[in-house]
Amino acid sequence: MRGGSEFENRVRHSTSKPPKTPTESPASKQTVGPDADALRAALSDAVATPAPSPSRKRQRVIYGDRFIPNREGIDLQASYSLLHAEGSPSTPQKPQKRTPHGELHFQKSSDRITLTIPKFIAEEANRTFSTLLRSELFHNEIPQSTPASLSTRNSAAREARARTPPTSNGSSTKAPSTPSKNLFTYMSPKTRTPQTRHGPKVDTRSEIYSLSPVRFDSQRMLLSPRKQPRTVSKVPYKVLDAPELADDFYLNLVDWGSTNILGVGLGSCVYMWNSASGMVTKLCDLGADDTVTSVSWIQRGSHVSIGTNKGYVQIWDAKECRRLRVMTGHTARVGALAWNDHILTSGSRDRTIYHRDVRAPVQYVAKLSGHKQEVCGLKWNCEDGQLASGGNDNKLFVWDKLNEQPLYKFTEHTAAVKAIAWSPHQHGTLASGGGTADRRIKFWNTLTGQPINEIDTGSQVCNLAWSKNSNEIVSTHGYSENQIVVWKYPSMSQVVSLTGHTYRVLYLAMSPDGQVIVTGAGDETLRFWNCFAKNKNEGRISVALDPFQQIR
Repeated sequence: MRGGSEFENRVRHSTSKPPKTPTESPASKQTVGPDADALRAALSDAVATPAPSPSRKRQRVIYGDRFIPNREGIDLQASYSLLHAEGSPSTPQKPQKRTPHGELHFQKSSDRITLTIPKFIAEEANRTFSTLLRSELFHNEIPQSTPASLSTRNSAAREARARTPPTSNGSSTKAPSTPSKNLFTYMSPKTRTPQTRHGPKVDTRSEIYSLSPVRFDSQRMLLSPRKQPRTVSKVPYKVLDAPELADDFYLNLVDWGSTNILGVGLGSCVYMWNSASGMVTKLCDLGADDTVTSVSWIQRGSHVSIGTNKGYVQIWDAKECRRLRVMTGHTARVGALAWNDHILTSGSRDRTIYHRDVRAPVQYVAKLSGHKQEVCGLKWNCEDGQLASGGNDNKLFVWDKLNEQPLYKFTEHTAAVKAIAWSPHQHGTLASGGGTADRRIKFWNTLTGQPINEIDTGSQVCNLAWSKNSNEIVSTHGYSENQIVVWKYPSMSQVVSLTGHTYRVLYLAMSPDGQVIVTGAGDETLRFWNCFAKNKNEGRISVALDPFQQIR
């Protein structure tokens, strides 16, 4: 145990003496044990101050006071797809109350006056601002917004592309970045004044000398002349009393003839109002046991047809105030009549449609059986020889000439189809409107049998009529706003909304010149509105047809 005693002696000796100086031999350093206090202090320093990790030195970017968009390394298409829709605010807004008549509306309170801007004006301002902002930011590289009508498969592919970072064709690749709503980074531009051989080339139209906050292209866009919207008077220029005008959705009691005479069915009587003289004439009285359910003028001439509650169809000469003929066949009221030259078509609550040749002695030449409930809408397209019929069974049929089988059956409406109108501007275009449960105006191509477009009006569609002078269509409505709306086709943007009737606007007719419409409602009034401009070619056509005007 000699080695053990020597070790104990050395340890005892080292603890009893002070530490040796650095002049001690290397052999003695190897035999000295660690100091506990020194180890503890070293460990605490290591925990308190960890060694810094190596990092890359970032390139310093100098920013200036001119915030010019820097598009380098940014996927504009992906970032643009994350923005809000055109014309919509970036933050949700509280729903505002409807502005009456689409006008500026002032709301007074105890301490302030609030101005409410109509929705269509605000949307137009938002679209203008959005277009200007994109033009300023993107210049000639404006991303195109994707239509919402594309399929979901395409939209999913577009979303995948939007999430994919851009790739460069060069040898160097950029680090992928996640698209965000911050489209640009900003830094001062590095521009030089163009030099020529004779000195600096100064362009006074250059943007660096412009005092406007927008570019010249944007200035031209803002200052370009815009077509002013057509102004339509929202007050009827004439109101006539119409006592006993029935508040029945399925009847057609008002029609304006080519001789500029308005025919109106009131109770058991039919009255005529001369637009030129203002005189009112009583045409007929069916008696106490029958009532008028429909009135329709022939396209050219003074003959008018009258449908009755008992199912009769009468033809009168309005000029002579003389009844010419009474036609039978229907077993219930005749609520719809339509002329096509010498063919008079009648639709009834008995679900049948009769084609009647007024020149022939027979009661009818063809019988159409397709509807399951009352026929309440009939309109001929005289150019193509097609008849459109609508019924309380929510069906819209198109018949070719006098054929007894329908050419097309449209079943998309979810309420009665009374409002029907053929476009005089688009070949084979048919418009139809549904009742309270549907509220939609639908457009059809009767050449192909395919739907074209539709719009939800928000209220019952009672009547439709195309303008003769412009590519516009007017609709009258019932529950719940009882309004008359003029639409621009095919955009279906509202030109004007007219109100005044206190009941459903069930009746609509247009003047022969196409400038005035008359509406009737259960409030027993007829209101005349100046809705459309005069036909620009009317005077030219009249001169061409008048031989005396051509003599020089």
